[in-house]
Amino acid sequence: MPARRFFKSAAAVLWGVLLALPRPAHAGAAVVDRAYLSGIVNSISASYLGAAVDRANADGATALIVVTDTPGGISTSMDEIVGRFLNSPVPIVVYVAPAGARADSAGLFIAQAADLVAMAPGTNLGSAHPISSSGTDLGGDLGQKVLNDAVTRIRSLAQMHGRNPDWAEQAVRQSANVGAEEAVHLGVADLIARDFGQLLQALDGRSLRRPSGQEVALHTAGAQVNDLPMSAWQELLHALIDPNVAYLLMLVAIYGLIAEVTTPGAILPGVAGVICAILALVAFTSLPVNIAGVLLIAFAIGLFIADVKAATHGVLTAGGLIALVLGSALLIDTGPVGLGLNPFVIAAAALLTVIFFVLMVRRVLAARRRTPFAGSETLIGSHGEAREQLAPEGLVAVGGVLWKGFSSGGAIAAGAPVRVVRRQGLQLEVAPLSEAELAAKEKTT
Repeated sequence: MPARRFFKSAAAVLWGVLLALPRPAHAGAAVVDRAYLSGIVNSISASYLGAAVDRANADGATALIVVTDTPGGISTSMDEIVGRFLNSPVPIVVYVAPAGARADSAGLFIAQAADLVAMAPGTNLGSAHPISSSGTDLGGDLGQKVLNDAVTRIRSLAQMHGRNPDWAEQAVRQSANVGAEEAVHLGVADLIARDFGQLLQALDGRSLRRPSGQEVALHTAGAQVNDLPMSAWQELLHALIDPNVAYLLMLVAIYGLIAEVTTPGAILPGVAGVICAILALVAFTSLPVNIAGVLLIAFAIGLFIADVKAATHGVLTAGGLIALVLGSALLIDTGPVGLGLNPFVIAAAALLTVIFFVLMVRRVLAARRRTPFAGSETLIGSHGEAREQLAPEGLVAVGGVLWKGFSSGGAIAAGAPVRVVRRQGLQLEVAPLSEAELAAKEKTT
């Protein structure tokens, strides 16, 4: 029996390995691998597409087709993708699809690095003018330096693949953007295909000149298409590494942890805060975080808390608001052709943060500082405990609150049960419980 279980386990492992191996194409059939570039370009996108290039090479694919819909992203990740495309042993086709998709900013550079650019009707590409991490233009000598570098690079990529370098330069200098039909007319894209099937037909027999100078003919008619989607884990990481998502997770973590500290025992804000803090940390480790932005946001939170406790009539809150906005704008530097934090997200976060600290936290702390009040009628006759020896004065605990107590009938030992006789200002006159009261108390307990 043990031997049979061993062989069954070994067979299961072998079967799993065989399923994970690249599947050979049917005899005489070409292979086309299909990957996807959607959403923000980031380190997960770069890692995923690099693995797709390797997989296409292992499959012996005639081409790797990357279905693209991106507004841009992190420039360092864009550089990594461009490098993998230019040095790929397999021809790369960027297909901007479906209708409504785009290849803007960093997406334009990635598209121009491909051996062929195809577009579905109703798509567009362009808008690659260098910007700062906050979405504003780069000025001065630095802006000119970055602009010239981007222009030289986009022209080189376009010329390398026989496309229109002059329009590519306009996309960088003037944020020019064109639709599919005009892109083909201007020589920015190579062809239009309404769907993936039509794309395969249009590619069949087309000859491509690779960056190495080698001429390659594509054979895609009747090709076996291997889909290479992101794994579920990659999808999750890709969503988290969106700068706006990471920023919002960080704010929720801050709100949750502060709410837990100001209202101990609430539990839910603390749990949510810790989970969001971990997710934000995962996201920020894969993003180009600016330490100046982090320090400004930490300083802003410190000012908000200080204003809540010190009551400076909003002076510290105003300073915290300025620090928060500046820190948010500087927090993530995605590079000259990348996407930073959305200004509307920053504005909304600043407004919500002020509301959170000024209204909610201030009210909670005020309630905690409020002196407990109980009427004399409620106190008289109540039972409590002497926390100190009353000879004749000391502390007594009644109704969960410590009071100054005094005994007019002799000393009372610490820990002895007492009864309130009367209230005199902030002091309680107490007497030890009688034997009958002690017996009744024992019965009730």
